Amino acid sequence: MILTFERGAGAGASGGSIWGKMKLGALALAVLVGVTGPGQGAELLFASGFEGEVRLAPQVDDLVPIVGRDSETGFAWPIDVLGARGSGLHLIAVDGGRAAGAALQRLRGHDGTMTRALYSYENYEARDDTQLPYEILDIRQGRRDLYVRFWIRLDRESLHQKDKWRTFFEWKTRGNGRGRGFRLISFIYTDGQGRPYWHFQGDRDPEHPIWEIDNFDIPVPEGKWFLNEFFWHWSEGRDGRALWRVNGRTVGDHRGPTTRNGQALDFIMLGQIYGDANPKHQWVDDIEIWDGWPPG
Repeated sequence: MILTFERGAGAGASGGSIWGKMKLGALALAVLVGVTGPGQGAELLFASGFEGEVRLAPQVDDLVPIVGRDSETGFAWPIDVLGARGSGLHLIAVDGGRAAGAALQRLRGHDGTMTRALYSYENYEARDDTQLPYEILDIRQGRRDLYVRFWIRLDRESLHQKDKWRTFFEWKTRGNGRGRGFRLISFIYTDGQGRPYWHFQGDRDPEHPIWEIDNFDIPVPEGKWFLNEFFWHWSEGRDGRALWRVNGRTVGDHRGPTTRNGQALDFIMLGQIYGDANPKHQWVDDIEIWDGWPPG
């Protein structure tokens, strides 16, 4: 069952290499949105599975940059899509690494072969905003379409705590901190019996959602890899769109405004570990970012 709520007048898997997985996911997405065939003009902006020279650099203030060139894709960190600058792992109230932290680890990937992935954990909330996202910061071309996909593996235990939540992807526009912007965020909620389900939301701040979509039909994978795809068309009008898919199935597909007051995208929080379901941990791998619908 999928439940969609609109609020306020302003609402308007496959194995193989990263390239093989890309083609299958992109083709399925093209079919979903009514695009026929390849060659839609989308450009691959970034792709990495953390291989080769990719590493965590020394911490600077509350940021840990990821640097180095991926030996399989040829793309280099940090991510600088849409003119972004200063991107890195943002350590927010992590209590010296005791509350939350991250590392690159080697483990078996979603295709059954050994891989390197970004491991993140949160043991407890040092403050109510304790979190550790990879932030693509200071975006300067924030009125453009974007498609993001990545694989993630979550622990089992945190997904069965009662009345809890966690998130691993969100973005915010400029003006969000002053109540004039917009936030897009994906959640996993648990109900009073500790059963997990998906929640997709656009809001002006956490207390004021503009639209919400609950999805109880798609099982939340536990302790195994699953593929996430996000696409959005930036708009204040009815042609706006925000789409989230898991393993090729649509969690939520919002049609309508994806910003407020003309505010452009400011930053993206990718592979975020955040929420009150603790302790928890996760791995993220094979990130791809395109500037539109990927070709089939």
